[in-house]
Amino acid sequence: MGIFDGTSERRRYPLHIHIAWLFILLIVTYALVNNWYNDRQSRRMLLASSQELFNQIGGRTGDTVSGLYASTGLAVDLLAREKLARARSLQERLQSLAYLVQALRDQPAITAAYAGYANGDFFLLRRLPTQADLRSTFNPPPDTAFLVQSMEIKGGKQDGRFLYFDDHLKLLASRPKPDYQYDPRTRDWYKKALAAGARAITQPYVFFTTHEIGTTFSRRSVDKNSVVGVDVTLAALGGMLAQQRVTEHSELALLDPAGQVLAWRDTGKLVRADRGGSVKLGRVQQMGIPAMSSMMADPARYKGNTGPIELDNGTWYGYLAPVSMPEGDNLLLAVVAPESELLADARELRKETALISILLLLITVPIAMWVSRLASRPLKALIAQARDIQSMRFDSPLVVNSVVREIHELADAMRRMKLTIAQFRDIGDALADEREFPRLIERILIETVHMADARGGIVYLTEPDGRLVAEQACRADQCMVDTAALPTLVPQMQTQHPAVLADVSGQTQSIWLEADRLNNWFGQLQPFDHNAVAVAIPLINRQEETVGVLVLFIEAAEALRGGHPMLALLEAVSGTAAVAIETQRLIQEQQALLESFIQLVAGAIDAKSPYTGGHCQRVPELTKMLAHAACDTLEGPFKQFSLSDQEWEALHIGAWLHDCGKVTTPEYVVDKATKLETLYDRIHEIRMRFEVLKRDAWIAYWQGVAQGGDAQTLSATREQLLHTLDEEFTFVARCNEGGEVMAKEDIERLYQIGQRTWQRTLDDRIGISYEEHERKSRMPASLLPASMPLLADAPDQVIYRNERDQLPQGYGFEMKVPEYLYNRGELHNLSVSRGTLTEEERYKINEHIVQTIVMLEKLPFPRHLRNVPEIAGGHHEKMDGNGYPRRLKRDEMSPLARMMAIADIFEALTAVDRPYKRGKTLAESIAIMARMRREQHIDGELFELFLRSGVYLHYGQRYLRPEQVDEVDIEAALA
Repeated sequence: MGIFDGTSERRRYPLHIHIAWLFILLIVTYALVNNWYNDRQSRRMLLASSQELFNQIGGRTGDTVSGLYASTGLAVDLLAREKLARARSLQERLQSLAYLVQALRDQPAITAAYAGYANGDFFLLRRLPTQADLRSTFNPPPDTAFLVQSMEIKGGKQDGRFLYFDDHLKLLASRPKPDYQYDPRTRDWYKKALAAGARAITQPYVFFTTHEIGTTFSRRSVDKNSVVGVDVTLAALGGMLAQQRVTEHSELALLDPAGQVLAWRDTGKLVRADRGGSVKLGRVQQMGIPAMSSMMADPARYKGNTGPIELDNGTWYGYLAPVSMPEGDNLLLAVVAPESELLADARELRKETALISILLLLITVPIAMWVSRLASRPLKALIAQARDIQSMRFDSPLVVNSVVREIHELADAMRRMKLTIAQFRDIGDALADEREFPRLIERILIETVHMADARGGIVYLTEPDGRLVAEQACRADQCMVDTAALPTLVPQMQTQHPAVLADVSGQTQSIWLEADRLNNWFGQLQPFDHNAVAVAIPLINRQEETVGVLVLFIEAAEALRGGHPMLALLEAVSGTAAVAIETQRLIQEQQALLESFIQLVAGAIDAKSPYTGGHCQRVPELTKMLAHAACDTLEGPFKQFSLSDQEWEALHIGAWLHDCGKVTTPEYVVDKATKLETLYDRIHEIRMRFEVLKRDAWIAYWQGVAQGGDAQTLSATREQLLHTLDEEFTFVARCNEGGEVMAKEDIERLYQIGQRTWQRTLDDRIGISYEEHERKSRMPASLLPASMPLLADAPDQVIYRNERDQLPQGYGFEMKVPEYLYNRGELHNLSVSRGTLTEEERYKINEHIVQTIVMLEKLPFPRHLRNVPEIAGGHHEKMDGNGYPRRLKRDEMSPLARMMAIADIFEALTAVDRPYKRGKTLAESIAIMARMRREQHIDGELFELFLRSGVYLHYGQRYLRPEQVDEVDIEAALA
């Protein structure tokens, strides 16, 4: 099976098919774009014309309203000057009946004319509505055309009366209306006219009597004793809007700014009755037109602009046209129409355009197929040649003739490509066997000199300071030249040197040089007796940085000036050299970075605590000294012992990181100098309690004297108590130092002293951290004042071990884990029999090796460094299996790990930079280690090698003080 089997089932088609499809795609794309553009433009024009029509309707509506307002205003102005405004009785007011009737007849929109007087009288003439339900409200006699509603104030009482007239103003009936109570002076039209002093117009509203929508015009009379008014209806606007419908299902409505409907085609739905029986204007949402309701939810979007409205039953378009009013707030003409009706012409145009496009496609497809076949024939010959190149066959000739210039040039390029690939294959085969960096550079140089038919060549490498140093050089006979004879190039000084120019510019430089200049710059390579071209090719890595320069000396100057045919290949070969150089340097830099990081971690651990000093830096040196001794010995158990370069690297890293886990060990544990020390020495708290007891002794003395006691007896008692407290504190302080082994009697005395009590009067649960408060909450708070023991192991002094502090699983650790993370009980700490560390603190220190192994096991070491954790993590193991953390025996440990154990112990014994002890001499240290050898704590064979090879002495002379380097009886130590 071939490497392309995974894609062999994918169908492929000839080039002429793709060209034909390209033509078809272009035509289809053109048709789609053209259809889309035409449809878009037609929609835009239709929407623009619709918007203009909407504005015209709005203008006509405004003109209608303005004409209505103007005539009505004139009527109310004339009525204010008529004698009705000055009449004082019903009879006088009826004299103006003919005038009022004529005004109603001249203005069909006027439904009533009336006058209100300063004394509370009211006179109104109304044209009775034709609707039966509204006429029944007034219960008129037959043939009644006009109704007069009169209210007179007689003797302080209201006299209401309705007078019914026919069309000829004949009185048909006069009926008293005791229940007719109406005071015009309380009405808005009356108040506004009085306040304005001129014509006043109300906002459109629902007339209570006729349930029509209209507005009221009112004006104060000339003598200022009355106000006349006219009610004008807007019902005519509904009919006008019904005639202006744009499409069959479009809707037009006149709205006020609050969204109330003033005019619509169906006037019966404009007025709504509320629960109280009163009537009010209907709102858009009550008209049953979802499109108009959606539009009024966001009126700002549609005011003066036609916009789409998305509904479940399709898309509508809406528009809000402002209608200017002569007085008061402007109104809005709302128009909505379904898209299917509004853009019907655009849809028809789109269909016609699509048919034309399909016809064009049917005509052009056969033409595209024929043209594509003509263009693809020469390419088949090139495909055959490409297959030869794929098979690495370069002997067959390439003959392709085509009238297409690009195909002819492609054929010529393929001929050149065959030659280039053949040459590149040859140099690739020549370099495939080279593994060492110097030999690789040498081979690249030899092959490029041969391929370019050059007189010689030099490879310069760029140093970190920018200098160019000759790494390899050869002549035309492929004889290598010692590069030490070639000068190092300093870019700031040799600015015109070809190699410097290529290094600075990052581009290939082809420079014509005379023989004198060649001998001046490159005479150490070989003597030049005639002119030549120096081709300097920069070696650029993946980061576009110049890492070196390849310089070749070519004879063909004219060819180079016009473009050497092999120059591209030479630049490609130079890329191989750049990658090789970059790879080698990258490996070296990564090793240097790793080494620096390792030393940084080790130095940080040593700097963290003065108790470790330079331990992490000296142990690696001592370990490697012992390893060298094992490799150099020619007899004994280590005569076959040797280490490869990779094993030396693993030992180096493991030795430097053998205590990296100490970064997790708290400083106050490592540096604990006294038993009560944590972040500070708590002996000061104990001292203060003793001071309190001594003050209490004095207080008790003075209280006794004050109560009449014998001063001499009280004084003796006081002095005896003070003396006892001083002795007890001295004992406690000495126990805190930890310099002596604690006897059983001393521990019992500590507990006896701790039974003394002192009085605490302050709350010990305030002003403390949350964590400490939680620990104190384990016990109920004591009532104050509270008697407190002088020394105690309080529950809040115990810090529990949580899940995170458990021994990591899966690493083979076998260590006894204390129940608590820390026990800071005062008696618990003071009772430590040896040293200053409790069991919990001793475990915390020993735990550093656990963390060392866990940390190193998590690092992705390469294969040759995978035993670093074993080397670093075994220096606390013992040969008898009683060490930690894994309780390994000698045979389970590598020799390097056993070497680490000896180096770690010896360095710790002899170190002179520990503040808590003096460095032991060589004899003292070897004596201790000899005992450890006999007890099988360290490897006996390695300890013997350590002594007989003189490693201990070489180390002592290098790192110890002169007074520490004393005589060591090796035979006694090995006995």
